[in-house]
Amino acid sequence: MAQCAGHYIMMAMNGIHMVNACKEVENRGVWCGEYELSSCFPNPSIDPFTSGCFIPTTRNSFAMSFRYNKVLILGATSGIGYALASKFVSTGTSVIVSGRRQEKLDQFVSEHGSKGNVDSAQFDITDLKAIPAFAADIFKKHPDIDCVWINAGLQRSLDWTDPDKGVDLAKLELEILTDYTSPLHLAKAFLPLLQKRAPKDTALMYTTSGLALVPILPCGNYCAMKAALHHLILTQRQQLQDAGSNVKVIELFPPAVQTELHDAEHGDKGKEIGMPLNDFTEEAFAGLTSEDFEQVAVGGAKDFMGFSSWEQTRQATFAKMTKMMAKH
Repeated sequence: MAQCAGHYIMMAMNGIHMVNACKEVENRGVWCGEYELSSCFPNPSIDPFTSGCFIPTTRNSFAMSFRYNKVLILGATSGIGYALASKFVSTGTSVIVSGRRQEKLDQFVSEHGSKGNVDSAQFDITDLKAIPAFAADIFKKHPDIDCVWINAGLQRSLDWTDPDKGVDLAKLELEILTDYTSPLHLAKAFLPLLQKRAPKDTALMYTTSGLALVPILPCGNYCAMKAALHHLILTQRQQLQDAGSNVKVIELFPPAVQTELHDAEHGDKGKEIGMPLNDFTEEAFAGLTSEDFEQVAVGGAKDFMGFSSWEQTRQATFAKMTKMMAKH
C-alpha cells in the first residue's frame, strides 16, 4: 500500500513495482512516476510531462475498465444501450448517448451527468441523408471520440402462413432500414473520422444478435438483417486488419434480453422475455474488457446458439478462403 497525497492506493496485482511518492492530478486521479507502465492497472495513460502512469480515481482500481476513453453510443435511450452506457460511466469512461427520444437522453444526463463525462445528442439513424453531417458535427464537438457503437435496433414479427395479415411490408422495410441499411451509412460516415485519429487506437462497435447465427420463426426478417450485418462485420474487420488500420471492429452478440425491443409485439410481457438486463450488462462488460474483446457473445448466444462451437469452425473456413483469395 502506498500513501499518495492523502489517498491510499491498494496494489494487489502481480508485477506492479512502486517506489517514491505519487501526486494528485487536478483532482482526477493519482500520478505515480515510478510505476512500470506495463504493470499499471487499470488502463493507464501517459502523463504528457513525464513518463509515469496516471491512475484515475474515478475508476475502481480493482474493476476492469473499457479500453476506449470516449464512446458515442447510437441507440442509448433504452435497454442494452442505456444499461451499458451507465456501466461505462460508472467505470470512468466518457459517453455521448444518442437516440430519437430526447426525454430519455435528458433522463440519462440527469442520472449520470454530475460525473462530468456525459453528453447527449438527439438523432434518428434512419434519416440517412443527415448522417454525414451528424458525424462531422459530433466529431467537431468531441474530437477525442475513440469508439463509435452502433446499437440501435428494431424487431418485428413475420408470419408467412397468412401473408395478407402477417407480412407488413412497411414494417419490414423500416426494420431493414434500422437494422442494416442505417449501420452501413453510419459506418461509411464514422470510419474515416476514426481512421484520422491514427495512430490512436479506435473502434467501430456493433450490436448484432445470437439470431445472426441461428434464426427463430417469429422474426425471420430481423434474423436475416442481423446475419447480413454479421457477415459485413467479418469482412470489414478482416479488410481493416489486413491494411494495418488503427480501427478495431467489435461485435456484441446478445441473446434475448429483457428490454423494450420486444414491447411492440408482446406488450408489457416483452420485458419478461430473455436474460435479465443486469445479468446481461455484467457479462457483456466482462467480455468487452477482456483480452478477446472483438467478438463478445453473451448468455445463450455463446453456447446454445453456437458461437463458441460451429461458428468458430465457420470463421476458420472464412479465414482459409480469405487467404486463398489473397493469392489471386
